[in-house]
Parts: sequence; C-alpha cells; structure tokens
Amino acid sequence: MSKVFAKKSFGQNFLRDEGVISHIVSEISPKPGENLVEIGPGLGALTEPVADLTDHITVIELDRELAEKLRHHPFIHEKLDVVEEDALRADFGRFRTDDRKLRIYGNLPYNISTQLLFHLMDFESDISDMTFMLQREVVDRLTGAVSTADYGRLTVMIQYHFRAEKLFDVSPESFIPAPKVWSSIVRLTPLEEKPAVAKDEKFMGIMVRDAFNLRRKTIRNSLGAFVTGDELENLGYDPRLRAENLSVSDFVKISNFAFDKKASNPEG
Repeated sequence: MSKVFAKKSFGQNFLRDEGVISHIVSEISPKPGENLVEIGPGLGALTEPVADLTDHITVIELDRELAEKLRHHPFIHEKLDVVEEDALRADFGRFRTDDRKLRIYGNLPYNISTQLLFHLMDFESDISDMTFMLQREVVDRLTGAVSTADYGRLTVMIQYHFRAEKLFDVSPESFIPAPKVWSSIVRLTPLEEKPAVAKDEKFMGIMVRDAFNLRRKTIRNSLGAFVTGDELENLGYDPRLRAENLSVSDFVKISNFAFDKKASNPEG
C-alpha cells in the first residue's frame, strides 16, 4: 500500500510491532468459518494475519481512504467485506446473518473507546467474544475491583454484561505515531449467567451513572433520587457507603427495588 499518514481527527495510531501483532492474533485465535468483525482495521496490521487464518472478515472503517485501500488490498481483498461506516452508529446485529455469533476485535481509537463499549453492550446477545486494544487506563477500569479508584460506571456496566480479562500491556513505541500512554489488550466475554438480573437495564444504567457522577457523596445523597436512606438500610446497606463500595449485584438489587417503587407510584 502507498504511504498513509495517521489522522488525528480519527484518533489513529497504527500498530507496527510484529511481536505484539502476533501476540494479539494468537489471543484472538481466529478460525475458518467464524463470524469475525474487525473495528478500525486501519492499515491492516491485524487484518492481514487474521485473514491468513480464516476465510472471511467484516471490517468496519470510517476513514474513506483506508477503506478504499482495503477493498483493493493485493492479497486479502477477496476475504474482506469492507463496511465504510461509523462503528458508533453501526447495527452490529445485522452482521450476525446466521447462528454464528460475532467475534469482534480491533485496535480501537482511544477518543471513542468508552462510547463504543457502551454501544456494543446493546448487542451482547449477538456476541461470542471481543478482543480489543485500548488505553491501559480504560482496561484498568473495565477490570476494576469494588472499592478501588478504577471502579466506576464503566466497570459496573461492562461487568454486568461481560467477563473482562486483561491479557497484556503494549508500550507506546509499538505504534506510529507513538501515543503518550500505554495500551492494554482486553478480552470481553458475555456472561452465560448473570449473578443478578436487572428488571430494567436502562433504568439501572441511569442510576449507576448518577451514582458515579456524585461518587464523592454517600449513597444516601448520590442515590437520593431513587431510594431513601431508610430504604437503603432496609435493603441491608449502610447509607454512608459510596458508589464505589457497591458491587454489580448491589446495584442490580437497589435498582430493582427503585424500579418496582417507581412502577407502583409513577407520580412519586
């Protein structure tokens, strides 16, 4: 391919370290016949070695110049279905055309990664697994533990839907241009059975968002729009706790109580 320069507006950093690329592809472990979807293939650093191990990949690329180059790739173009689209608006459900769930992977642009992860939650039932390169700080949040600084809204919502596993770190020197931060590879696998099920996931998501918007406040205050201090105590929670002290199951329990309360008193 002719030389292509990274576009800052697209948050592009092209992976160049062959050892890292090989390690990522090994973790993806693609096989012929699988329903593979790559987000942001860029110059094809992951696309080419994955294509060598499989027969078809759907690649989603917003950059028109890069999408065109992939359509005319000298070696693998026949294996690619190039979708020139914004992944943040993509209906990933349409890529599941049969009973094969999606295996999604990619080096995600860091400026949209959190938004994209929230978008992908809507397609949990269509996904087999996802393997992503993300900013290390984001991966630490995805895999964060209760009562730590990394634990927040993204942690709770991701861990409600997926098992998050950090695989390994990647240094800035592995990219062109080199970003100012370290990256990490994470695998997200939909939970076969949730430890607790929300009666209304959207309602729970709003409650979790509000709780962490006021994360320095006690849950008596940060969850005040949903439950009272007395109600929290009756549910078995100390109102002096903070949002970061509540597990995913705790948030589900409280949101289900608040949802039932609202349903029984819609004017309240």
